[in-house]
Amino acid sequence: MEEKNQIQIPRVKLSSQGLEVSKLGFGCGGLSGYYNAPLSHEEGCSVIKEAFHRGITFFDTSDAYGRNNDNEILVGKALKQLPREKVQLATKFGISVLPESTKAMGLVDQIRITGTPEYVRKCCEASLKRLDLDYIDLYYQHRVDVSVPIEETMEELKKLVEEGKVKYIGLSEASPDTIRRAHAVHPITALQMEYSLLYRGIEKEVIPLCRELGIGIVAYSPLGRGFFGGKAAAESINSESILGSIPMFAGENLERNKVHYARIAELAIKHGCTPSQLALAWLFHQGDDVVPIPA
Repeated sequence: MEEKNQIQIPRVKLSSQGLEVSKLGFGCGGLSGYYNAPLSHEEGCSVIKEAFHRGITFFDTSDAYGRNNDNEILVGKALKQLPREKVQLATKFGISVLPESTKAMGLVDQIRITGTPEYVRKCCEASLKRLDLDYIDLYYQHRVDVSVPIEETMEELKKLVEEGKVKYIGLSEASPDTIRRAHAVHPITALQMEYSLLYRGIEKEVIPLCRELGIGIVAYSPLGRGFFGGKAAAESINSESILGSIPMFAGENLERNKVHYARIAELAIKHGCTPSQLALAWLFHQGDDVVPIPA
């Protein structure tokens, strides 16, 4: 097991439930493809270890990332080389792949959102096995199954907490009503939502509700799916990336992207940083209960 002197990244309480994480997290999904070609397990483990040695202790994965749940396997291998007690590991369930569905980069055209109690337990047990862990620090419902009352899903998650298999419960892409109903069954520790300078749709209702209930915000795609790194503005898109299929990165939007990126780049120069650093700095200033997880 490796352990070096870490760079000091501030630590914050993600919610009123007590989960403490590094103020900056790391989204591991991209290591198994999506925006670029997938890395080998050796390369992926090296990236995760380097992030840890730079002070990041909060790592995010899902059973839906990578082909055949590959990302959880990769992350599990990396954790074996790090002090487990110093890592906060988040994973997710709820998106199941239909067997006949295939698509490049490990993503699929056909998915099913499932939140039945039986499925919750099955997924948790499978994730623990792939990660080779005794418990999951933060376990999210990746997407809400509207055909199953959220109370039923939460009751099973609550049992997993009582059994010690899960420490904290999270939701991803949930509506305000769902958040309230879920929180009434068992405290929700974190809500994972897309949040960045490009997408601020959660500011009006969702963030105030989370602060009322003591729920932390985990911001995914804080760099605008690569926009603040220059994707489709200053840099071309990798041929193996799915970004080309997203409207924001296609067609006439490409020229608009260049204009917007130029403005951000000019502002970043003014502050002596890169556009990506500027985007993250903005998120850091939204409050200690907002933790970005760039991928």
